[in-house]
Amino acid sequence: MVQIALADPESARPLLEASHALMQSLYNPEENHFLGFDALRQPDIRFFTATEAGRLLGCGALQIKEGYGEVKSFFTAPEARGRGIGTALLATIEATARAQSLPLLRLETGDALAAACRLYERAGFTRRPAFGAYPENGVSVFMEKPLAP
Repeated sequence: MVQIALADPESARPLLEASHALMQSLYNPEENHFLGFDALRQPDIRFFTATEAGRLLGCGALQIKEGYGEVKSFFTAPEARGRGIGTALLATIEATARAQSLPLLRLETGDALAAACRLYERAGFTRRPAFGAYPENGVSVFMEKPLAP
C-alpha cells in the first residue's frame, strides 16, 4: 500500500538528484527552476514523499506563496510510473493547499515532459502565461488550477 506523508527532503535525495539530473540534461541552466535541498526545508514548503514497503516511489512539494500555492519538486521514480503515484501525490498537495485556504495552485514544468503535462491536465490544470518571477523562455509550460473552497 502506498503511503504519502510529510517528509524531510533529505529522505528523497535519490529522487531529487535524479530529477535535477534529468532537468539539467533537457534544459539550459537558465531554464531550470528546481529548488535545492535548503530551499525545500524553508517554512513556506510542505514536502511529501510516496513510499511503499519502505521504498521511495515519488515526491512533491507545495510552496505557499502570496495568493496561491506552487507545485514544486514533483517527481516519480521511473519504475513506479503508471501506478497512480503522481496522481496521489498531486491530490495530497491539492488537499494541503485547500487546508491552507489557498485559492489556486500553479506550476512550471518543461515542454519536453509530456507525461507530466498530461498528468497535470488530467488533474484539472490548464495552461497559462508565465507567473511570478518566471520568464517566458520558450520551453517552460505554466499551468494553474483554481481550488474550490
